Amino acid sequence: MKSNRVTIKDIARELGLSASTVSRALKDHPDISIETKKAVVELSQKLKYKPNMMALSLKNSKSNVVGVIIPELVHYFFSSVIAGIQEVADKHKIRVIVQQSNESYIKEGEALDAFADGWIDGLIISISKETSSYEHLDELELDGIPIVFFDRPIERENVDCVVFDDFKGAYDAVEYLIKQGRQSIAHFAGPASTHVGRERLKGYKKALENNGIAFNENLLLHADSFEKGFSGVETLISQNIPFDAIFTCNDYTAIGVLKALKKEGLSVPNQVAVVGFGDEDVSKMLDQPLTTVRQPGKEMGRVAMQTLLDKIGKKSTQEREHKLEANIVVRETA
Repeated sequence: MKSNRVTIKDIARELGLSASTVSRALKDHPDISIETKKAVVELSQKLKYKPNMMALSLKNSKSNVVGVIIPELVHYFFSSVIAGIQEVADKHKIRVIVQQSNESYIKEGEALDAFADGWIDGLIISISKETSSYEHLDELELDGIPIVFFDRPIERENVDCVVFDDFKGAYDAVEYLIKQGRQSIAHFAGPASTHVGRERLKGYKKALENNGIAFNENLLLHADSFEKGFSGVETLISQNIPFDAIFTCNDYTAIGVLKALKKEGLSVPNQVAVVGFGDEDVSKMLDQPLTTVRQPGKEMGRVAMQTLLDKIGKKSTQEREHKLEANIVVRETA
């Protein structure tokens, strides 16, 4: 639950400013206008704002605790990332506290509030599908807490992040389907608001282009869940849109696709080939194991944790993007 303490974010919201602008105004930064400084100071006095002394006192000390925020623990991918984080943390005697956003911007903010009193040394986070504003993260950084993003970084330059080469993973998956003779390849895409959704869509389009296949808007559906995968197949069939393959944004969507194809009496992979993304544990356990793109989640967790430790220990002052490979795993659906 959010505390009653007035924060920089509260002042920023009241004045229609960014949290970083308010912070600089309170520090009398020369880049901030006199009028803005006056408005910030007056409101901070009115609201009885006090700096987060706990956070300030901890800036130069260590709690040996790091926070982790993930969208959903239920996915094997995110649990494998946590396993990688924990592996590195254990070697350095660091405690790891994990919170879920449940793909909610509000829940993500509440999770950050739990870490906002400066008692963690750093944060590792994969943002929710709903997150498009970053003021809640700005406030944490203003408290001197380093942040490393994984899988879904924020859309800003100069951030520490660990991502997969989603573009190449998608490109390779679609090109594999084309080499198998597929010409009408549908893409069940993730949210355009996320880095992974955009990169996988770009890879899909580029593979079509480089192989002389025109992009067909009718073959692009936004479907990022089991239910949407199932209904997406029904949409293609009801609208008489020809397709001989489906490349999905994740494995759970692909499983919904397989269920719908079976219901419709379509043979996989003879009539329709299916490729997922993620290599979730369940993808190997299906009656027809899923052809998919493997993401080494544990390795991502290891790299994210080591990157955070480097930032905490001041071994690295430059923001870095670490890009890991995502490779296609051929099984029985394509």
